Formats: sequence, structure tokens, C-alpha cells
Amino acid sequence: MKYLNHIIEAVGNTPLVKLNNVTDGVKATVLAKVEYFNPGNSVKDRMAVKMIEDAEKAGLLKPGGTIIEGTSGNTGMGLALAAIAKGYKCIFTLSDKQSKEKMDVLRAVGAEVIVCPTNVAPDHPDSYYSVAKRLNQEIPNSFYPNQYDNTSNAAAHYETTGPELWDQTDGKITHFITGVGTGGTVSGTSKYLKEKNPDLITVGIDTYGSVFKKYKETGEFDEKEIYPYATEGIGEDILPKNVDFDMIDSFVKVTDKDGAVMTRRLAKEEGLFVGWSCGSAVYGALEYIKQQNLTEDDVVVVLLPDHGTRYLAKIYNDEWMRQQGYID
Repeated sequence: MKYLNHIIEAVGNTPLVKLNNVTDGVKATVLAKVEYFNPGNSVKDRMAVKMIEDAEKAGLLKPGGTIIEGTSGNTGMGLALAAIAKGYKCIFTLSDKQSKEKMDVLRAVGAEVIVCPTNVAPDHPDSYYSVAKRLNQEIPNSFYPNQYDNTSNAAAHYETTGPELWDQTDGKITHFITGVGTGGTVSGTSKYLKEKNPDLITVGIDTYGSVFKKYKETGEFDEKEIYPYATEGIGEDILPKNVDFDMIDSFVKVTDKDGAVMTRRLAKEEGLFVGWSCGSAVYGALEYIKQQNLTEDDVVVVLLPDHGTRYLAKIYNDEWMRQQGYID
């Protein structure tokens, strides 16, 4: 009989799908790594399982323990699935800009959800970073994975995402493009691919209101770059240890609106019902391809991190899109 012992064994080996319509006029082959095929519907399942298993091996997470994490939603889902498989409890802190669907799905899989204000500094006591750290200190037998600085995050992608892409493209991948948030996906995957092909180009997709692009280009952490933005899952107002800027050749910034509109196009024109930052990644990839005049010899892989069900009340709601001025 062929079956999995638990749902987390279904993580990884997601398909690579060619984009055919939104790429009109583009000469390069553009392939989407569709991560919503993971059981938690996002790329974060990979590193969530890795962080938990590494913590168990290190004795940081003990039977009956509580996993406490600050998340934009997707990492929480991956951690929750791992917790169900292994018998842990979960408490997640989210900023109030995250979609209601993300909060509801976390509660559905048994997690406690604490909603924190978005528009406060990272070190403010009410930020979702600070609240998670405080709860970890207060609750006995708890573990704070800290996806931003936990090296198991990037290691998961070095061990799985990178090898998958190399195998799926038969080593022909020339460009890897993905959104950058915690930095684990871009850094771990890029490290593996660059070891295989030092000429490979990695492009990070950033959002306006985030510090990454300017920091890469100038080495300066400019607080003036930080301001509220709506796109979920990419960009940061901190520099996570998992962001290895040596593994990222350049950044492209994408507006909230351009990402949102492209997300809708991917659903309608490609049949890919994906999340907001997926649209940002594809929009940024197409801008980069045009700027660099990529040719038929180039194979571009764009990673699409999550599923559209996380954004039904936002991106896929016409009234909400009109209120934001994203559509007429």
C-alpha cells in the first residue's frame, strides 16, 4: 500500500509550471515553482518542519511543549501541521494587516492567535515580534523558532527547494526570482543553485516600504525607507539573519497595486490561484526580464509562495480592490 504516515510527509516536490499568457512578448522561458501544492498551501511548510525537527534534535523542544512564533500566517500554518503530527501546542502572533483568512485557518488547525498592531516599531512591546518573545519567556516548556534568524529556515531550502529546481530544469535554470521576507527561501535556494552554477543570477523581489533593496545597493539601513505597505509576506523593517545578501544579485521593488493586479491576472490567465506576493514576484520578474533583455537561452524560475484562499476578502474581492484603487 502507498500512503504517507502523516500530512507533513507530503511537504516538497512541488511542480514547475510554464507561464504562457502573462509572459506575452517575453522571449525567455518563465517557469513558476508552485508552492501551494505543499499541504499547508505554502512554501513555508518546508522550513517549518525543518525548524521543528532541528529543535527536537537539539533538545530545545520537548514532548508536550508549546511552539510560539510571530508569523504573517503561512509559517504558522506549517508549524501547526508539524505540531499536530508531533503533539505540540501552538501560539502565533500576527500583525493586524494580515488577512482574516490566515487567522481563521490557523485557529482551524488548533492554534491560538494573538493579533498585534502593524504600525509600531519592531522593538515596541506590542509588535508581533516582541509579543512572541515575551510569551516564550513567560510560558514554561515553550519554543520560539524565530524564523527570521533561525538558520534551519535557509537550510530547508538548501536541502530541498534548490535541488528540486536543479533537477526539474535539468540544470538549465539561469535566473531564480523570489520575494524576500525572512530570507530563508531566497538564501538557501540560491546558495545551492550557485554552487551548481556560479553564473546563476538571483533576483529578490522587495516592496516599497521595505529596507532590503537600498541596503543591498548601499549597505545602509535607512529607516526613512520604512513605511506601511499592504502586500503580505515580503519586505521587512528589520534585517533578518536569514537574508544572505551575498546570495542575492539584485532587487526589484514592486508596488502593492502592481502585485495585486498581477495576482488576479495569474488566476484568470494562467489558472494559478495564488497569493498576493506571488503576483509581486511575477510582476517583478517580468520587469527584470524586460530590463535585461533576456533571450530564448534564458530559463527563469519564479517561486510562487502560497495559495489564493488566504486572500479571498482582499485580492479576490472586487469591492476591496476598488476601495484600494487597484481596479476601476
